[in-house]
Amino acid sequence: MSKIEARLEELGLELPTPMPAFGTFKPVKVYEGIGFISGHGPFDGDKVLVEGAVGREVSLEEGYRAAKLVALAIMASLKQELGDLDRVQEWLRVVGYVQGAPGFHDNPKVVNGFSDTVVEVWGEAGRHARSAPGQGSSPLNVPVIVDAVVAVT
Repeated sequence: MSKIEARLEELGLELPTPMPAFGTFKPVKVYEGIGFISGHGPFDGDKVLVEGAVGREVSLEEGYRAAKLVALAIMASLKQELGDLDRVQEWLRVVGYVQGAPGFHDNPKVVNGFSDTVVEVWGEAGRHARSAPGQGSSPLNVPVIVDAVVAVT
């Protein structure tokens, strides 16, 4: 078992089924040691696990948990593409788009669910540059979508 998978098990975290490509793109594209991760929502395979806008149908705490689910969904896609999560050496950049109700301004607190999870699993190598912009309606009505860039061996 890889070091990262052992850490996931230790934390009681389970990876979902990897997200399929919903179009003519790859969920993860690796080029010259950089992994570009397409936008993921809180998915288990093609099943949406959380729907709605944060601050309306989804509370801040539920949004945080949804972002945690996004982290696991991205890890599942990375494992599928790389074969071994230990190949992820560093998390470089994360952008978490939050579908918020009008007047909702705590986007960073939602995306913390993603960042906290990655750092729990990878430690210092999980710390990344990040943006957390708000957005209007979201594909499949998910509360948060994250895309990321990682360094891989």
